Amino acid sequence: MALESDKTGSDGKVWSFCSMPFWQTTHASSSSSSTSSMHNSVHHQSQILQSLDRSTHPPSTTVSSVAKSLLPTRRRLRLDPPNKLYFPYEPGKQVRSAIAIKNTCKSHVAFKFQTTAPKSCYMRPPGGILAPGESIIATVFKFVEPPENNEKPIVDQKSRVKFKIMSLKVKGEMDYVPELFDEQRDHVAVEQILRVVFLEPERPTPAMDKLKRQLAEAEAALEARKKPPEETGPRVAGEGLVIDEWKERRERYLARQQVEVVDSV
Repeated sequence: MALESDKTGSDGKVWSFCSMPFWQTTHASSSSSSTSSMHNSVHHQSQILQSLDRSTHPPSTTVSSVAKSLLPTRRRLRLDPPNKLYFPYEPGKQVRSAIAIKNTCKSHVAFKFQTTAPKSCYMRPPGGILAPGESIIATVFKFVEPPENNEKPIVDQKSRVKFKIMSLKVKGEMDYVPELFDEQRDHVAVEQILRVVFLEPERPTPAMDKLKRQLAEAEAALEARKKPPEETGPRVAGEGLVIDEWKERRERYLARQQVEVVDSV
């Protein structure tokens, strides 16, 4: 035993563990098991108390409302471009951008523009109502400030100016008024936040080519709205021409009557 007690290192550790009396190991395991069972009992009682508290005081939010809040908001409008507004970079000039807006709902939808720079930007139209499946190309105007202190142009970079497009479902056809969004504020949805991106006007890029094409379509649609509607039915002589011709015939008839009366006298 004396030789075994003189062992050091890992052998000493193993030996000291093995030399532990059996009653100590049994006592340690029994005490740990009793502690574990007591802990499980306390945890089980706390769960029972929590379930009782929930039954007497139900939470304010239901599972369905929480699940609904986690679902992504369904878009009412389809935008093209989806999240950017491209402008040609021409410092000191007013430039234009375009965006296509299409109603993808089964009901009429009103839309409205907002911007963080109302003094230098405006939209045409600033809002409107689209029927189901109807689309429109809106034109956005912006004044480009010239760079200060020889700053580097911000071409192909995002500007601080942002635009926001909001939507609102409406009942049938009606005249658009901006007050609709104030009266039904709880039903207004933010469709998208659009960031301004400047492009080099002389450099051909897919984004620049698409912008020019959309601007041309917007101008053509605007000119078409200005023209009066064409008549599809048969052309009828104007009422004024018929009355004038009838007056001339009556005057000639009365003149002949007067001549005949004079000759008879």
